[in-house]
Amino acid sequence: MSSAAADAAFMARALELARLGRLSTRPNPSVGCVIVRDGRILGEGYSAPAGGPHAEVRAMAAAGEPLSGATVYVTLEPCSHFGRTPPCADALIRAAPARVVVAARDPHPQVSGGGIERLRAAGIAVAVGLCEAEARAVNPGFMLRHERGRPLLRLKLAASLDGRSAMASGESQWITGVEARLDVQRLRARSCAVVTGSGTVLADDPRLTVRTDELPEVSAFDAEFLASHPPLRVILDRDLRTPPAARLLAVPGVVICSSAAASASRQQALAAAGAECLVLPAAGEGLDLSSLLALLAERDCNEVLFECGPRLAASVLTAGLVDELWLYQAPVLLGARARPMADLAFDRLIEGLRFECRDVTRLGDDLRLILTPQAPGGGVGAGLSRLA
Repeated sequence: MSSAAADAAFMARALELARLGRLSTRPNPSVGCVIVRDGRILGEGYSAPAGGPHAEVRAMAAAGEPLSGATVYVTLEPCSHFGRTPPCADALIRAAPARVVVAARDPHPQVSGGGIERLRAAGIAVAVGLCEAEARAVNPGFMLRHERGRPLLRLKLAASLDGRSAMASGESQWITGVEARLDVQRLRARSCAVVTGSGTVLADDPRLTVRTDELPEVSAFDAEFLASHPPLRVILDRDLRTPPAARLLAVPGVVICSSAAASASRQQALAAAGAECLVLPAAGEGLDLSSLLALLAERDCNEVLFECGPRLAASVLTAGLVDELWLYQAPVLLGARARPMADLAFDRLIEGLRFECRDVTRLGDDLRLILTPQAPGGGVGAGLSRLA
């Protein structure tokens, strides 16, 4: 095996490890590390939950021997600052490997190349950029939050073949099948916050919790972490219509955002029911979504999931804030009188919002489409990558 092929294989293993931690490291990134000498893996590890040892430290502990002559493969630049743990760059310098291969630079302002510079200054050879796109894809929200100051926003919609989400009466359970609904649970599990509108709360009375007991692939460790660190649940409720007896208030961790003009007595009643009540600037008939994302970024939210009704879905789409659209499509026709999945009011074809299809997966009888806003000049579906 050539040295380039070996580098690629060992970095692929580090990426596998990084993916193992995606449910339990937030708000930190999930990182994988593999330490190799003479083609043999000495140790490997991935990030512990925030406050625990980072991937490099766990891999060095697993190696249990000096690292002279070894190569360290790590999916994200070793940290160079004191946070909850000491700098990993300093730990690597003390271990003195011959070489460190880094997939992606860390955009955190207290790192941002500092770890790489520190390693090189200590005489350690550093290569950067191997499998960079794959490494960034492990932590897309972390990257976006530190590069653009806001979380990654995913919009989840479930619809019929003719783009309808509910009957005219409001009946909507269940358009999609069990497999699709379980996949939504997986999506919630990887999110730092789940956002909905008061209309959905009034119509469906959802819990918006993660039901890990229905996901056999979730480890006992990750299930315990999610039970103690559930995604924040956020209700956008301009006029505070949410009833204090709503089911989602039975579990702590709910933020209700309203306008400054909302009733103080309703705010007090919701606070007494366990909600944290915050005020956001009004925008049209709703609330300012950019202010919401800035607030969630300040709370270290990397990935935010919108599960909402057609009005809020239309607002977030037309505001240009959607990074990924997850559309679960059921093989059923609901007809013209049924409600649309998004209340978009366009008059001309050119006004339509176009997307690139990144992934199509069959889930039981349903399809899951993962779409991203189309880049200028791309054709419809130009990004289609896989049909599973």
